[in-house]
Amino acid sequence: MMDTGDIRKGSTFEQDGRLLKVIDFSHNKQGRGSAQLRMTLRDLRTGATTQQTVMAGTKFNEIRLERSHVQFLYREDDTFHFMDTETFDQITLMASTIGEAANFLKENDVIDLLTYNDEPIDIELPTSVTLTVTQTDPGFKGDTATGGTKPATLETGLTVNVPLFVNVGDQLKIDTRTGTYIERVG
Repeated sequence: MMDTGDIRKGSTFEQDGRLLKVIDFSHNKQGRGSAQLRMTLRDLRTGATTQQTVMAGTKFNEIRLERSHVQFLYREDDTFHFMDTETFDQITLMASTIGEAANFLKENDVIDLLTYNDEPIDIELPTSVTLTVTQTDPGFKGDTATGGTKPATLETGLTVNVPLFVNVGDQLKIDTRTGTYIERVG
């Protein structure tokens, strides 16, 4: 069991038969009333996102997820195909299960697959990935003095704001938690 003090981003628990993952949370204490915890939760089976507010001290049934390394093979419409790197079993996940992580997946990437009772539930990405710029406007000489940014489209279709010196073909390190530019690689 865990209570509201143990809640962190990425925590998973079971409530009313649903497996829920904490996407975001905030503690709220108002005047004389008791403290509350406001959470943004994602149902790991359906992909639905909900808001929930509970009183401080509420207990949750924490679940343990098994972790295995899988290689991303390809995407076909709304299905993502992976291969377990140890057993070579193929696993298929729906886009609703993958969620925003689809913006950071490219073929042959090795990531962690999270399972609960042998049911694939979620994936976990590294904190940063390297992606190639496929489209951006050219930066002009002298523009860098202002520290401005411009949009760049990456190989996965994700659009991020990058410094003006970034060009098509550059490889960028992107933070998977926030979807923001970190640095140019190489």
